[in-house]
Amino acid sequence: MAAWRHGFATVNGVRLHYVEAGDGPLVILLHGFPEFWYSWRRQIAVLAAAGLHAVAPDLRGYNLSEKPPGIENYRVALLMDDVAGLIDHFGAERAHIAGHDWGGVIAWRLAMHRPGRVDRLAILNAPHPAAFYRALRTNSEQWLRSLYILQFQVPYLPERFLAAGKFRAITQILRHEPLTPGAFTRADIARYQEALAQPGALTAALNYYRAAVRLPSESLGPVSIISAQTLVLWGMQDRYLDASLSHGLQRWVPRLSVRRFRTASHWLQNDAVEAVNEALVEFFLRGW
Repeated sequence: MAAWRHGFATVNGVRLHYVEAGDGPLVILLHGFPEFWYSWRRQIAVLAAAGLHAVAPDLRGYNLSEKPPGIENYRVALLMDDVAGLIDHFGAERAHIAGHDWGGVIAWRLAMHRPGRVDRLAILNAPHPAAFYRALRTNSEQWLRSLYILQFQVPYLPERFLAAGKFRAITQILRHEPLTPGAFTRADIARYQEALAQPGALTAALNYYRAAVRLPSESLGPVSIISAQTLVLWGMQDRYLDASLSHGLQRWVPRLSVRRFRTASHWLQNDAVEAVNEALVEFFLRGW
């Protein structure tokens, strides 16, 4: 099994922590909320053993990465530039990108607006921006599922609620939402609590949502066709994202393959570990 290496890179004006393993074509693995590089703990070594250079960063604001103050520092445009800077840091022109949740949002946008930096794109339970905003307008079920985003806009109170009882609200989600028993062990949850307890980390994580709502013109930008070969992996029992978001994407992503997992939740790479690993290795090595 390939050894994991921890490192730091200063890119786009911020210092990012990452974990890497392996050599070969570069794969950057982008986590979501409220996670950190550890979200990909079950994928890193497998990708490395297959002959890929797997890099899982803590996104800006998370865990050991730098946490610049202010909502404006969490615009999607800056997050995209962080990933492009990581590609440069590892001496590559382009990379395979995998993103889950917020990491998927960044990955979608990077493939749209920096197409020369993305080789193949893998998305795990993260809505395409155009599909998501269409759903908010036309799908009352998705609108209700997304109400937490509006709740996160309130100053201070979300931090106090989420941090209470050693992040009880978040740890309960990790314990009970995945459909696979033991998807997050006690040791895993302790790692999450440690990452969330880093000074400023929780506010920084919430600032992703605050920037998206309060600075939409700077965070979102136009939707354009994605030219990269794209694989969407979707857990159909997602509490936050309606399954319809995995349909009808070909109009924006013509080179698309979608695999749906009927008995997997939002936490797909923990619910369907072997299937996800097999799909990612096959896709990044050979495409589809």
